[in-house]
Amino acid sequence: MKQLNPLYTAGSLALCFLFAYLGSLFTPVPGSEWYYQILQRPSWNPPDWLFPPVWSLLFLMMAISFSLVLTKGAPGGRVPWAAVSVFLLQLLLNLAWSASFFGLHSPQLALFVIVLLWLMIVSTMVQFRFISPLASWLLVPYLLWVSFASYLNFTIWQLN
Repeated sequence: MKQLNPLYTAGSLALCFLFAYLGSLFTPVPGSEWYYQILQRPSWNPPDWLFPPVWSLLFLMMAISFSLVLTKGAPGGRVPWAAVSVFLLQLLLNLAWSASFFGLHSPQLALFVIVLLWLMIVSTMVQFRFISPLASWLLVPYLLWVSFASYLNFTIWQLN
């Protein structure tokens, strides 16, 4: 396996955690007009303290995955633009989900966005697999978490 390029790795980490940070800006605070805590949620909703470490780990795995793809590159050493494009689009959709659910207070719009996000994660995994199978496998936990989050989002929408 080709070693990770330190520059690509640093850039991938910075990019992914920038999006993580931007998404966190939409998280509501106690006393705000629309507060997640007062929504009806299913009994199987994970505790709030679990979300930050899970998302941190997932963004770390996304960054490593992206770095692997950039390091290996497309045949001939070119930038794998199709893979880069779908990865960036899924990052934007990830941010759009936070903006939809927490920022716009719309579990219904967020459900639409998370379905698009799920599809884009699958597309990213397919693109990455052709370049680095490991990069694709590193996104499996992300896909599983977003699958769970999709069902949770649907359930919250139905309950409220």
